[in-house]
Amino acid sequence: MKSERSDGTYHTAERIAPGTLASELIGRLRQILLPMGLDCACRDMLGGALERFDLLERRREARRQLAQARDHKDRILALLSFLSDLDSVTEIEKDRTVFEEMALLFLEIGRSAEAGAAALREL
Repeated sequence: MKSERSDGTYHTAERIAPGTLASELIGRLRQILLPMGLDCACRDMLGGALERFDLLERRREARRQLAQARDHKDRILALLSFLSDLDSVTEIEKDRTVFEEMALLFLEIGRSAEAGAAALREL
């Protein structure tokens, strides 16, 4: 994606992740530093460096979100292994707490699924 900046220069933005707190800070730095009357070469170098730093921060955040989603997936897999015990339980189970424990596993799987989905939506 190529767009024109207010100072007439162009930059390309790789679509990695939405703006992060670091991206907001970089934007504020850009607003302060670039109009400071630097010669063209210095301004271009500074603008390029800020752009690369922003891209690296967005990638770092995207990796973090993806790792978080994978952690939730692994948690769900572990919970599913416990839930497989449901196959051996019958309706005449004497220890009724087994059913409550299984119900809690379903709830925890749902919470992990929601958190994993939220992490992926941040990408």
